[in-house]
Amino acid sequence: MSNYKKISSKIEKLIIDRPGNNIILNWLNIVDAGRKEIDYLHKEYQFNLGHLHSSAATVFSQRPMVAAEEGYLFLILHFPTFVKDKIIAGEIEFFIGHGYLVSLHNNNIPALKEFFDKAKQGQDGLLSYHTESSATLLYEILNHLLQSCYLLIDQNSLEIEEVEDLIFEHHQKEAVAKILNLRRNIINIRKIMQNHKNILQQLMSMSSTLVSHDDLKKQYGHLVDHSKRIWEMLDNQKEMVNVLNDTNESLLNDRMSNIMKTLTLFSVILYPLTLMAGIFGMNAKYMPFVDHRFGFWIILFIMALGSFSMLRYFKSKNWLS
Repeated sequence: MSNYKKISSKIEKLIIDRPGNNIILNWLNIVDAGRKEIDYLHKEYQFNLGHLHSSAATVFSQRPMVAAEEGYLFLILHFPTFVKDKIIAGEIEFFIGHGYLVSLHNNNIPALKEFFDKAKQGQDGLLSYHTESSATLLYEILNHLLQSCYLLIDQNSLEIEEVEDLIFEHHQKEAVAKILNLRRNIINIRKIMQNHKNILQQLMSMSSTLVSHDDLKKQYGHLVDHSKRIWEMLDNQKEMVNVLNDTNESLLNDRMSNIMKTLTLFSVILYPLTLMAGIFGMNAKYMPFVDHRFGFWIILFIMALGSFSMLRYFKSKNWLS
């Protein structure tokens, strides 16, 4: 008997069955659950209709949750995923009971698909293959999803280095767009991950007839450690981006100040020329130098002398450096 079955175009079933053991663990992976998939789960497992409606592809929960029902545990979790250079929340619902685990998602979390495909190809490497416990399978899935978060954080680190290079190579305008995108992505990951630690700590109290409570506590404690480490790394990245943003703004302000300084100096140096031109343009009857043979050159000399005097004055004050 094959360990993999495609029940429908949206429902895949993986049977985790270790030879010589009478216990069987079923993993149902459902993509873009619609009415048919919801009806199928209700018929097969009699799940709470409210939980099933929350699992439909058209419904997005604003917060993660864990609810204990008679015979099963219902979870809603969010994980960050890249969509066109933007990090958004991908939602996964889990139903966990004795001998089964059901995962529902919109196929926008590559790490989950990757883990399911890996489990299809060979179950020997799965911890849940040896325990045949749905709680252990959930631990392995969550562990893989949390590990994928490190890849996103590493991508952020590379972009932070790129922004740093842009800033100190005096490409401030290019750096602004990248800083804004980085800040948005880091904020989005933080929003997605902020409740994970509390959810995982609640899962530490799960019980299983196949795995000891101490083993489960150790496994989910490992996930809590991952969640804390991810949060600390995000905190560090947030601080680094804020520092880079402040540095970039300082350099932009300094550049703008130098431009304004240069324009101001030009306008002040040219002021004597403008003043003299205004005075000798009044067409008064007895204007000095106007009827002189060399009047034009005398006026031009006075104007140049005024500008040169202003330039010498600025230089003596070290305002030109």
